[in-house]
Amino acid sequence: MYAALASPFGRPAAAAGFAATYRQIGVETGVTGATPHQLVGLLFDGFVDAVSRARGALGQRDMEAKGRAIDHAMRIIEEGLKAGLDLRSGGKLAADLNELYAYLVRRLANAHLRNDDAALAECQRLIEPVRQAWTGIGAQIAAQPAAAPR
Repeated sequence: MYAALASPFGRPAAAAGFAATYRQIGVETGVTGATPHQLVGLLFDGFVDAVSRARGALGQRDMEAKGRAIDHAMRIIEEGLKAGLDLRSGGKLAADLNELYAYLVRRLANAHLRNDDAALAECQRLIEPVRQAWTGIGAQIAAQPAAAPR
């Protein structure tokens, strides 16, 4: 799925690069001290929050805010979650997640064009099991001994 469960980004330099990406795409939190696993969790949280903001803005007919929130959700998927996948060694799980993320981006674009709350709700519903699974493996990751520097 990701390069390795203990270090989803493969090497420490990649994790530092991802921290910069998280800041660039607007996930607002304490990124500096977060582990690679926590960073991915923050992306899931940021995605759910952005989609919730888009749904709220749609309900209030604030199309500008809706567009910003959907754009934010799309960037989290494209520049964060998809970019972090290790498609070479991640096997079927990484490939399946890549397909899910591509589908979510298409549904978000559709929701934006058609003001479709059902599409936004579907995006939230589809990401939630992945988000919960990621949270669930956190304890396993914390229990693993630290990998030796490369």
